[in-house]
Amino acid sequence: MAEHRSMQRAALLDAARSLLSEGGTEALTFPALAERTGLARSSVYEYFRSRAAVVEELCEVDFPVWAAEVEAAMAAVDGAEAKTEAYVRAQLALVGDRRHRAVVAISASELDAGAREKIRAAHGGLVAMIVDALRDMGHVEPRLAAMLVQGVVDSAVRRIELDVEEPPVVAEATVSMVLRGVRG
Repeated sequence: MAEHRSMQRAALLDAARSLLSEGGTEALTFPALAERTGLARSSVYEYFRSRAAVVEELCEVDFPVWAAEVEAAMAAVDGAEAKTEAYVRAQLALVGDRRHRAVVAISASELDAGAREKIRAAHGGLVAMIVDALRDMGHVEPRLAAMLVQGVVDSAVRRIELDVEEPPVVAEATVSMVLRGVRG
């Protein structure tokens, strides 16, 4: 029974990722989840109390995997500048990943305070990955610099999601901004 529930929950999360990736917040409804998984709508409520609860669990499940990919990219290179570039490029490469799209599809304002805090803590862990590299690059306030770098990355993510410029163009501009500032 527990294995069946676990499989149903995983199927619901996978359906939620697809719905969010395909249609954003509006697409994530309990009737749509029920249709995608073959469950009765009332059964979906046995697993999740709200859309926000679905997104919170997606964040809990997917964010550590995403962070591990960024960390692995940084570990694969040597030197502070190369690690900083890997940090930026790995995050931007994940923009097309439906796990990422699902996590950002619903704004934090739709989540309860506990969920927002979990997401904030997860992002804090991501930002912490780059602090040492920035310190090694000579930043006097490496934690502040890390937060600013993440702000630039977050802006680049939004730009890629708008689908105006090609992702490689956004990635190059972002790496240049982070490593060399506005002078390019």
